[in-house]
Amino acid sequence: MAGVLLTSCASKKKFNELQTNYNSLQTQYQTAQVQLAENRATIKSLEDRLAEARAANEKLTVAYAALQASLDKSIQQNSEGNVNISKLVDEINASNKFIKQLVEAKDRSDSLNMVLTNNLTRSLSKEELKDVDVQVLKGVVYISLSDNMLYKSGSYQISDRAGETLSKIAKIITDYKDYDVLIEGNTDNVPISKTNIRNNWDLAALRASSVVQALQNDYGVDPKRLTAGSRGEYNPIADNNTDAGRARNRRTQIIITPKLDEFMDLIGQAPEGE
Repeated sequence: MAGVLLTSCASKKKFNELQTNYNSLQTQYQTAQVQLAENRATIKSLEDRLAEARAANEKLTVAYAALQASLDKSIQQNSEGNVNISKLVDEINASNKFIKQLVEAKDRSDSLNMVLTNNLTRSLSKEELKDVDVQVLKGVVYISLSDNMLYKSGSYQISDRAGETLSKIAKIITDYKDYDVLIEGNTDNVPISKTNIRNNWDLAALRASSVVQALQNDYGVDPKRLTAGSRGEYNPIADNNTDAGRARNRRTQIIITPKLDEFMDLIGQAPEGE
């Protein structure tokens, strides 16, 4: 009987130890789950360019699902779950550090964009600001120039009036050397009727090319930073059925974007979960 009692006591002690170990693991798991939820909330606040980062963190979700399955199995089998909490915590810490780096890089870019925009708007006169619209959208600076100010009537040749305004924009572009510049031509939907221009695609492209060449040849902007593009009539911002709407649609946009090298390097360093 003494042997039976000893065996019973040993089994109960072992069960209690297993129960205590499981409760500890459950507490650690819940803490890890809370931390994961906070990480997801932070990740959702990042811009579209951070999609690769989200994918990296989604791998952690798979790891946590495997952890839950392992815990369920250990409960059913009354055995100690074989869970590597320390490894999961390390992955969470790596994910937090990576997210912090991405946020800091984005904050630096946003700050530079605001300084760039403020410097440009302060340099333009009230008269120029009637034909120039400056906005920052999703980390990109858009400078929209009306065709009435920029080109000679019915032409893609740069007008004399536009020279001073372009010189101010060129100075900003030159000062911010880590930015790429896309010149994008836009028209209304009225068909062009010139023998040497086939359609609005051509007109918008020629106008964008004229601005690129003016920035390069007249104001010394590095041509390696410049790109000329055309959206034709297919990117309207107003109703083409009115004169005022068509006038707004006839515009050339100078789109200034931070180089993506830093973001791409960070994304390449994204922590991988198992």
